[in-house]
Amino acid sequence: MRLVRMNPQTVAPPVGSYSQAVRVEEGGVAWIFVSGQIATDAQGQLVGPGDLAAQTEQVFENLARVLEANGATFDDVVKIQTFFTTLEDLAASRELRARYLPAEPPASTAVQVVALVVPDALIEVDLVAVASV
Repeated sequence: MRLVRMNPQTVAPPVGSYSQAVRVEEGGVAWIFVSGQIATDAQGQLVGPGDLAAQTEQVFENLARVLEANGATFDDVVKIQTFFTTLEDLAASRELRARYLPAEPPASTAVQVVALVVPDALIEVDLVAVASV
């Protein structure tokens, strides 16, 4: 088994002691565990304060970059978890999410929470993907 911890330069560096992704390779398969992504740009600045749609788009762009750095796409995603601080404009968030996910989407969980670690963040998404090595 091979374990690779990764912090791609295409997304903001972690704030704290964690990796943006951990890749576990064994038997010709790579399991990719992506840490929760919020709507920060590559410099770590929050995008779209107060705008769930803008934040959703940035979050999925960040997820796409982490997947790409691991040789994967949203077609490889098997589980996605979404944490919302607001459900206002949820329809727009779902519409944006659908642009990234395949026609047959992965298993999914969505939860409303009181707050995220970054106070103005409205959404955080983590995922698990499985790709060929």
